[in-house]
Amino acid sequence: MERRVMVERALRGAPPHGLLDSLRTHLAQHFAATAVDLLLIDYGLSSLRPFGPCDAVRGPVPVEASPAGRVFSEQQPYLSTGAGPTVTAYLPVAVRGDRYGVLVVTLPRSQEPPEVFLDHLGAIAQMLGHALRVAERHTDVYREARRNGPLTLSAEMQWELMPGRSCSREEFDLHAHGEPAYASGGHLFDWSASADQLTLVVANSAGTDAEAGLVNNLALNAIRNARRAGLDLAGQAALADQALYGQHRGTRHLSTLLMCFDLRTGAAQIVDAGSPSVWRVSGPTARRVELERQLPLGMFEDTVYAAQHLRTRPQERLLFVACGPELPASQAAHADFDQAVSRAVTRTRHLPGADTPKAVLRELVAHGAAPDGGLVLSLDLRGPSADGA
Repeated sequence: MERRVMVERALRGAPPHGLLDSLRTHLAQHFAATAVDLLLIDYGLSSLRPFGPCDAVRGPVPVEASPAGRVFSEQQPYLSTGAGPTVTAYLPVAVRGDRYGVLVVTLPRSQEPPEVFLDHLGAIAQMLGHALRVAERHTDVYREARRNGPLTLSAEMQWELMPGRSCSREEFDLHAHGEPAYASGGHLFDWSASADQLTLVVANSAGTDAEAGLVNNLALNAIRNARRAGLDLAGQAALADQALYGQHRGTRHLSTLLMCFDLRTGAAQIVDAGSPSVWRVSGPTARRVELERQLPLGMFEDTVYAAQHLRTRPQERLLFVACGPELPASQAAHADFDQAVSRAVTRTRHLPGADTPKAVLRELVAHGAAPDGGLVLSLDLRGPSADGA
């Protein structure tokens, strides 16, 4: 335990850009590690990219065909023993479900039971995740390493606006993914969780240019401002509506879904201000949640919004799908889109929540239902926590 504490203490004191250097020095000193590497997930969730000089790999590692990729997907450590004098530990690096990548540590083979040092190294990898989250406020080196290519300006604006990609705790497991990852589709999501509430925002694309990014920024910050001032969902929608209309006079608007879940009771409130759809997955079936659609944010002056009510159940999955800037042009096209989403959701219902959004998007793109990409957010509801909070 003491050696783990020493490594964690050194990590806390390391400069933001020097976290891996600190780990290499102190894991070598306290665990006799011969190599320590950090693989960071790229924006598209397709490959793990080495941060700095790397002994473990010579380039990006595909998530779908590698030990590191398996550890990233399953979020469980893996020990590769082989026949040589060393063993290699692959350890997930994440913060409250938001996955950063994989820490790879090579050590000499020893008589110590693997579960002992895996437990120590796993705790250090978890500490690294928290340190990375803080370090990204002070340096760009980790963001640079994660990129398979340059981001467009609108994509940069979109990623900076997001709270993260995932959030997991005892009551729920939430994951989101949008495509294209490097040339923004303009879709938007946000969440905030307290002891007994989870608030979600999902918005359809306002466009793919920088102007659309400014629309998203204005709308989301208006919603956050209203939420932090204690306004209810209808009030949050109204304030964002006024902010957008005041700036653009109805020429730019945003189709948005706002939801608030009571984590103790499963009761939910919803303001459907546009076209993102909600799907309920229970057992082998997936069905769309029919909501009363209200006007998109910013379309008209002084729009009045009202929240609807929904009852959710423990062990239920909700999927939020936002694809394209507008609704399908006709009722038939609307039905075709719903059928495509239903098929995609049903085919991917067996997957863990972390893998579901990308899999659903892949299905939609493959069948032409989302030619310009989109956003999928998966929410698994687990019920109230054991202490009733």
